[in-house]
This record gives sequence, structure tokens and C-alpha cells, in this order.
Amino acid sequence: MCSKSINTVLKTLIFVESVETDINNNMFSIVFKPGTKPDFDLLKKKVADAGFSVANLWVYANFNQQQIKNDAHINLDGINIHFVNVKEQVISGEKKILVVDKDFLTAKAYKKFSNATPMECFKTGYMADCCNVKKDNSAAQRVYHVTI
Repeated sequence: MCSKSINTVLKTLIFVESVETDINNNMFSIVFKPGTKPDFDLLKKKVADAGFSVANLWVYANFNQQQIKNDAHINLDGINIHFVNVKEQVISGEKKILVVDKDFLTAKAYKKFSNATPMECFKTGYMADCCNVKKDNSAAQRVYHVTI
């Protein structure tokens, strides 16, 4: 019953192509529609509205010779991401990244990652002065914090 309600709400999201459920491991594999920008906050909200929480959100993303390091910010297909607790490296191809923002993992795991960066954006989830963004009076942009 639990898995059916989560599966049903996830399929209502415009950017979700399909959802597969692994009942034994209490896990959902979500495939996003090509050409759409997934909204991880909306995905989390739908799960919460169904009466559940997100314990981990792993995302497979494609990188093309991307230089990363701890506290580096990049834009990946329209989504702002900030790497936390990673070694300096160049990544290419499909990589599995973990979203480490609050409410996307356990409180204990969140605390561990919050100690890995002093940047204010980790606490708020929105780009701030620490992100080296231009001051143009536009609304704060969402930034997702991830690790490999």
C-alpha cells in the first residue's frame, strides 16, 4: 500500500517518465523524461504529501570533462549543484551523485555533510554570497548540494 501511494504521486510529476518499485529494499527508481528539468524539491514534497519521507536521493547524471572540487558550484542542465566532501578531480560520463540537502537524507547524515562545508548556501539551499553570484536583485536561485 505504501509503495503504491508513493508510486502514484511520483507519476503525477510532469518530469517523471517512469517509476519502478523495489518493495524488498523500500526503494524507488525514477526515470526523468528527456528534455525536462527535474525538480527535486517537488519530488520530495510529493513523497511527504503521501505521508512519507526521502531517506536518500541518488541521481545519475552525465558529465563531460567537468572539473570538480569541494565547494565547487556548477550548473548541470539548468540545475545548480554544489559539490560537498569531494576530492578535486575531472569527471566524465554517467556518475551517481547523492543529494545531501536537508530532508533528502537522514538527520545524522545531514549533520555529517554540514560539517564538511562552511558555506551559508548549504544551510539555506539557496545561492548566497559564498556562491560568487552576481547581485542583480533577482530571486535567489536554488542550489542542490551533492557528493559522489
